[in-house]
Amino acid sequence: MASVGDILRAMRQNPKGVRFNDLCKVCEHYFGKARSKGTSHRVYRMPWQGDPRVNVQNSKGKAKAYQVRQVLWAIERPEKDDGQND
Repeated sequence: MASVGDILRAMRQNPKGVRFNDLCKVCEHYFGKARSKGTSHRVYRMPWQGDPRVNVQNSKGKAKAYQVRQVLWAIERPEKDDGQND
């Protein structure tokens, strides 16, 4: 089984080729358990104010590329915000 770091590298290199289960593994690592589960969508809460959620969707076993990019942005956002507050 691939580690979260390996999956993140693959997500950055090819957002179109990410398996839905791998994306969910990364989301659970960074954001906790999904708020919604049971349909083809899973909703994860973000740790900041505003629009505090990321929605990911299963499309025949693959994640949608635009949702992979949203997850990458959400993961990188707190790191960038921390750097600006110093």
